[in-house]
Amino acid sequence: MKNLKILAVPFIAMFLMACEGDPLSLKQTNYWDDEAIWRLREAAEGPLIKAYHALDNLPDHYGENFLDAATDNAVSNDHTSSAWKAGNGMISRTNPQIGIWSSAYTQFQYIHEFMDNGFNDIVTYFPKPVDESGWEEWEERETEIRKRYYGEAHFLRAYWAFKLLQRHGGRSDSGVALGYPIVTKFINPDEADADWLFTRNTYEECVRQIISDCDTAIKYLPETYSAASGLYDGSDQIGRASSIAAWILKSNVALYGASPAFQDNDVVRINGMGDYTVLDAQTVQEKWERAAYIADSVFKEVGNFGTFYAIKSSDLVGVTAATPNEHAFRRWTNNHNMENRHNPPYNYGKAKTVPSHNLAMAFPARNGYPLDDPRSDYDKNDPYGTARDNRFELIYYYQGKTYNNALGAIDVVYGGKDSPAFSPYATSTGYYLAKFISNGTVDPTNIGSNTRYYPYIRRAEAFLNYAEAANEAWGPYGTGNGCLYSAYEVIKTVRAQSGGITDTGYLDEVAAQGKEAFRALIQNERRLEFAFENHRFFDMRRWLLPLDETVTGVEVTRNADGSLNYEEIEVERRPMNDPKYYFIPVPESELLKNDKLVNNMGWN
Repeated sequence: MKNLKILAVPFIAMFLMACEGDPLSLKQTNYWDDEAIWRLREAAEGPLIKAYHALDNLPDHYGENFLDAATDNAVSNDHTSSAWKAGNGMISRTNPQIGIWSSAYTQFQYIHEFMDNGFNDIVTYFPKPVDESGWEEWEERETEIRKRYYGEAHFLRAYWAFKLLQRHGGRSDSGVALGYPIVTKFINPDEADADWLFTRNTYEECVRQIISDCDTAIKYLPETYSAASGLYDGSDQIGRASSIAAWILKSNVALYGASPAFQDNDVVRINGMGDYTVLDAQTVQEKWERAAYIADSVFKEVGNFGTFYAIKSSDLVGVTAATPNEHAFRRWTNNHNMENRHNPPYNYGKAKTVPSHNLAMAFPARNGYPLDDPRSDYDKNDPYGTARDNRFELIYYYQGKTYNNALGAIDVVYGGKDSPAFSPYATSTGYYLAKFISNGTVDPTNIGSNTRYYPYIRRAEAFLNYAEAANEAWGPYGTGNGCLYSAYEVIKTVRAQSGGITDTGYLDEVAAQGKEAFRALIQNERRLEFAFENHRFFDMRRWLLPLDETVTGVEVTRNADGSLNYEEIEVERRPMNDPKYYFIPVPESELLKNDKLVNNMGWN
């Protein structure tokens, strides 16, 4: 079921438009004392809906690009986009490029105004019975709806807090790991001017607050929305928060809380780009164990969590069936905007984000070996002749691969229909993006439609979160007290299900080398599994990986005899060799309003 296209109904839309403006000033009017308004279910629910409505529609929401274009996974040909600027060192205090500080606090205000007013006695969410005979049923239904709304409010506060922590969490110049100023109530105008209320909490305090909100959400939310119909847990409510989504979100924040970038300097010292030293192994161990146990609890506590699932193109675009079970929290849209942005120019697109050769070479051969290992049988003169990890085909269009029956094979040889000779918008890397993109022909005279899902949270995250944390805590084969899996077992399953890799020879070799070698393998699996889902940018930073790797492509030329040559070329250098780029700064506008805020290291 598609349902809840972020809950848009006409009355709610009118209410939301009426609520536009500065949320800090809303309580100055008589609006908040008007019981007639708060008696209406749609009006009472309105602030909560706004916190949903602010979620991004599509994964390429970074200036109409995927955030992967700011990593070694991809490049953008739009040099005005926030993704391109973020990948080229143009982040600043005056323009953090991908910051969400103000937006997140706006959503907190909406969530808290709902908490203040949405549970008053005057609000009725389920229609009252006409006589006393139905009173008991009404009371039960009303209670269930209120419980779900209570859970939703805490989930949304946790979700927006995690996004804020993801963007702006970091370290101060003094070496303290900092998050954001925790706010758990509606801020009135007088309090908004009290800057002493808004100092940055430690990163760990923020992690614990988000975990606490997730726990509340888990307690009050249904696991799924699958009943035939109903205001509480009916299938027509699909798209709202669920306890499964809250469990995975809890796992995500625990993983970030254990990551080396977000420890105090006396726990993990950053020596330079891609270089750090663990100074307090016990503290690090405890946080990785916490993350592993939380992820393990997801598998145990969620009644129908299931096994690892290999996502398919049909789970993302051109979807005709019910919401894929893999999507724990998602949004759906029905247009071809992404095709207009990322299709080859020959198919009326602008190829704004195109995958890199770096990422292409990260996919192992189907026998499990990396392409730079002779045992992979990779032939650089026939690079697409060697069977690779299945996810390569999910993500890439490359020379000779059929785009669709109408347009034929991709041809990036100079002079070909998909080469720069055809259009200045053509790919600079020799590749085009397939993931999330329909391979249908776009008719520019018809707005058309194409149903696609944007999964904010996938079940796969819990598996890869567990593998990473378990490896750090206990090594490739170790398990904590009562845990269901080892890191090795999870990665073996991921490679088999998603990659089609059943040969464990290489996996066994790496696992035998220990935690550090297996860490690199896990990081690569996460890179492949979540490519173009906007994880890589944040993963590289929390892992303290080098951010200045040159992005490469492949240039294809045709010989006189018709054979092809493939040459790796430099496409874009990334001038980010300063550790400050591990952290996004607090916006200058917030620092000017509040001199109690401390910025992240290197941004003062």
